[in-house]
Amino acid sequence: MIVIIVGLIVALILFVVVVNAVQQHKEKQQADKKIKVAKQKAIIDESEVLIQNLGSLPSSPNLVKILNKRSLNAVKAMQVLTPETKGIKSRIQELNARLEAATDLAANQSKEEEIFMVPDNDQQILTILQCIKKIRVILKSEQSKGVVDAQTFTKEDNRLDAMQLKINIESLVKRGTQAQSKEMLGSARQYFEKALQTLATHPIKTEYVATKQVDITNQLANISDSLKSTNAQDAEKKAKSEENELDVLFQPKQKW
Repeated sequence: MIVIIVGLIVALILFVVVVNAVQQHKEKQQADKKIKVAKQKAIIDESEVLIQNLGSLPSSPNLVKILNKRSLNAVKAMQVLTPETKGIKSRIQELNARLEAATDLAANQSKEEEIFMVPDNDQQILTILQCIKKIRVILKSEQSKGVVDAQTFTKEDNRLDAMQLKINIESLVKRGTQAQSKEMLGSARQYFEKALQTLATHPIKTEYVATKQVDITNQLANISDSLKSTNAQDAEKKAKSEENELDVLFQPKQKW
């Protein structure tokens, strides 16, 4: 009898242990699923924001296509994780339609590139820079997954790189010009030299790079001339001041 009771107690303990293990496993699965769903939702939200921000950049149906496809893949992953989610099928249909439209635009895109104008507003510049940096990271990631082919990646990454360079250079030139107008020639020279160094080390030598190198070199030459003139004037003033001091020192003393 005692043996039976002990056996039942042991069986009960084992049953409780198994039930707890199964429950913990289910809870872990649910927690992992929530993390995966949240990750896919973050991808969708990020892609949507970037598509909106692309409105501030020259038209690129390829980038819109890549971001829409990224969103579509994320929604499909969510469908596998949570097939019971309402509206997920209609969202897939919507993204498929958007992807098809972007693909058509990319196929018929004009070969003429739009000129990118750097905005004057610093907040807009910051938003555009952040957008460009994020898209370049996404491009690299999608290319490593095989979603984006090498040719498209190179073309779009070079376009983004050129815009990023232009923002940096134009911002430095703007600060340099402002400093120069306030006769802060030392600061102006530092801004222009930094811009020139950035252009010199940039691996892709475009027409923009060549033109800006000439312009900035000329501006630095003007600053050097201004500094030489200023130094000469300062030296002349100092010499005249010293001469006046000597005149005072050696002038005949008056008798009282």
